[in-house]
Amino acid sequence: MSSDNRLRTYRDKRDFERTREPSGRAGAAGDRLRFVVQIHDARRMHFDFRLQVDDVLKSWSIPKGPSADPGDRRLAVPTEDHPLEYEDFEGVIPRGEYGGGTVIVWDHGWYEPLSHDRRGRPVGFGESLERGHATFRLHGSKLHGEYALTRFRGSAGDDAWLLVKKGAGRTAGHGTPDPLRARSVHSGRTLAQVAADAGEG
Repeated sequence: MSSDNRLRTYRDKRDFERTREPSGRAGAAGDRLRFVVQIHDARRMHFDFRLQVDDVLKSWSIPKGPSADPGDRRLAVPTEDHPLEYEDFEGVIPRGEYGGGTVIVWDHGWYEPLSHDRRGRPVGFGESLERGHATFRLHGSKLHGEYALTRFRGSAGDDAWLLVKKGAGRTAGHGTPDPLRARSVHSGRTLAQVAADAGEG
């Protein structure tokens, strides 16, 4: 499926004459698979976790944010595919628009797919997601190491996922960042500072 078709839902939800979000131009995917974690102060504060799959960013909303603690299991709710250029989006989505609120780029980097089939052969990352379980290693400014996404059937009957840090025992580091104190990996600003700079504070 082309990126234009995969981004149809994304584009249908947005008025690009009002929002500064990227509309999704065609572009080279690059040599490394990218990931980004954005903090989104919308109707409900949450983290958006996005992994490049082919020419789009597969996306999940994580209410409590990703954790560096293997003991934490984070609910990850699938959202629409986003364009690759969304990895750099930071700013304020206007009130009344889908997802209205402030966005910062909390972390970004690249990832290695690690999924294998039952015989130990590597499996394409898109295929592993379709099967409902994908493992990968993050190389970010803040997140590092092996993680897994596993699909399950939620209480409402919808598919949901769990994001879990792989590894034995508990880490000495933090579990989840405080979204109100967290700073952008791009600009060093907090959510409040980005909103104030946009005249929304």
